[in-house]
This record gives sequence, C-alpha cells and structure tokens, in this order.
Amino acid sequence: MATVTFDKATRIYPGSTKPAVDAIDIEVADGEFLVLVGPSGCGKSTTLRMLAGLEEVNDGHIYIGDRDVTDVPPKDRDIAMVFQNYALYPHMTVAENMGFALKIQGVNKEERAQRVLEAAQLLDLEPYLGRKPKALSGGQRQRVAMGRAIVRQPQVFLMDEPLSNLDAKLRVQTRTQIASLQRRLGVTTVYVTHDQTEALTMGDRIAVLKDGVLQQVGTPRDLYESPSNVFVAGFIGSPAMNLFTTKIVSDGLQFGTGVAKVDRDVVASATGGTATVGIRPEDLQIKSSGEGLPVEVDVVEELGADGYLYGHAEVDGQRVDIVARVDGRKHPNAGEKIVVTPVPQHVHAFDSESGERLTKPVSAPAGV
Repeated sequence: MATVTFDKATRIYPGSTKPAVDAIDIEVADGEFLVLVGPSGCGKSTTLRMLAGLEEVNDGHIYIGDRDVTDVPPKDRDIAMVFQNYALYPHMTVAENMGFALKIQGVNKEERAQRVLEAAQLLDLEPYLGRKPKALSGGQRQRVAMGRAIVRQPQVFLMDEPLSNLDAKLRVQTRTQIASLQRRLGVTTVYVTHDQTEALTMGDRIAVLKDGVLQQVGTPRDLYESPSNVFVAGFIGSPAMNLFTTKIVSDGLQFGTGVAKVDRDVVASATGGTATVGIRPEDLQIKSSGEGLPVEVDVVEELGADGYLYGHAEVDGQRVDIVARVDGRKHPNAGEKIVVTPVPQHVHAFDSESGERLTKPVSAPAGV
C-alpha cells in the first residue's frame, strides 16, 4: 500500500487563465479513505484525474509513496480506477471483465482465475461469473467494476462518483459495502462525490473544494462541528446550516430579540460591526413566545420520528429562511408563528466579509 501526496498540484486547461485546480495540498495516509467533495465544477474530478495521470499537472507535484508520479504514464502508476459508467465490456462475461487487466499484464490463467474468484467471493459475485453485463442489475455491474479494480491489487483505488447511476436505496446499500470493503482490504482510496451525505458516511477524512481551491480537510466530525468558513458550513450537513448576517452585541450576536452567546474575544476579531451567525437545524430550540427570533412556519416535512420545520424570519429588513429539526409527532403547523433560540454551545460565528470562521486571537508568547 502507499501514501498519496498532492504538493501544490495545479491544472490549467488550455485557453483558460483560471486554474481548474489551484495549488492543492493534501496528504492521504496509507490505507486511508479520503473523499473529495464539492459542487459541480469545483475541480474534484480533475484532481482525481491528475492523480490517475489522465490530466496534465501544470505546476506542483504528485507522489504515490515516495515516488514522484507527476509525469509517469497512467499504466505505470499502480492505481486502479472505478468510473461512474462502469465501463464493462459487453461481449465478455463477468469473470472475463474482472480478469482482463491481468490478462493484458501477462498473468497466467491459473493465477487470474484464483484472483477473480477471491474478488468475486468478497463482492458476492460468484453466482454471476459466467453472465454478461446486460444480464446484471446496476448494483451488480458496479460490483463487477469494483472487482476489476480489486484483482489488480493496486497501491491506490480511485473512484469517480461510482454510485451516481444507482437508485437512492441501492446507493445507501452500496456505499456501506464499499466503505466496509475498503477497510477490510486496507487500500488507500481517493473517492469523488458531489453528495455530502455520501462523504460524511464513507470517508475517514473529507476534502472540500470550491472553484478549484481546497477549503478544508478533516474528519466528518471536524467539518460538521468546526467548519472553517461559511461555504463549508453551508455545504456540509443536510439540511444545511442556518446562516445569516447580524449585529455584534456585548454578549455575542443579535438573534431576533435575544442573543446568540459567543465569546467576546471571538466576536472582537470580526471585521466591522456585523458577523454571520450559523446554527444547525438540530441546535434550534422552539417555543411559542419569549425572546428569540420570531419565525413564521411555511411547511413541516414529516420523516416519521423526526421532522424538519421550514419557515422564514426577518432580520434587518431582509427575509431569512430558517430550518429546524422538530419532533415528528408533535410540532407546530404551517402558518403558525413561533420563536427559535440557539443552543448556546453550538453557535458558529463567521466574519461577514471574508466568510472565515471567527476564533480567539492567538496570544503572543511572554516577553514578545
């Protein structure tokens, strides 16, 4: 197995002056499952293709282990890629598809058959080895594509939105299988998705990209609890974090007729007299009256035991959409007016100009 290192790797497409991927720095540990996530066009697939050798690196370097592979052809990088569209040969059986790369490498027939059988057992594909791809379901085809990667025993797996062609239920099932399989095999894996729920449930760590720039790298819990800026805060989590700009007051941030308490040293680092407050839906408390942010309920989405209340409020003359998690059995109804207050220990504060997370200033060492 091997580590993967992006060292200020940059990709600029011909005819463009703006990098599709701008000086990206990421270190992927040996055996780690790293997920690249972000909206369409953010550079995540380009980053993966640079690692695969399918895109040129215009500046910087990429390493697999200690080897600089920046200019190494794809076939010599010891990686295996799983694509969105499976890319199976329709005229070959499942076994032939899985063993084709080994055949090209000159691996003898007996070893090929053994490695294909071992991969098929891992993926529950043994009964289908003699079938053609057209006789398989979408989920089974995706497992064949995984099997083709596994039999090569590469140093690194690369996966480019492999679940996007599956229906919702099968996606949930298959992502669990992929994550479990990767942990059993212990192969370093870089996985691309635009689905932040997929990222949160599968990755050991997540790298969030926007417009080709790396925003934050961390564990799912790091990104959820301590997003580094407004973009990460709004992108990670479903439903998204509630975010709006409000006045800085003595005890924290104005929250309707109440206050979202934030450490004085934290808000002191903000630019100007306002900041962006962030509260996750589950961290909003609902009451019928009192101090807080008045909200008119638009609709309640019932999900069984839980539900999500969607409403709107007015902050400094601007309409702000608010989402709060509620009890699925007992909750306000559309058209009602309520008041919401934040759970004090889960208030996030961001600079209203830069969008960066507000933190306490670092104290200077004694004697400086």
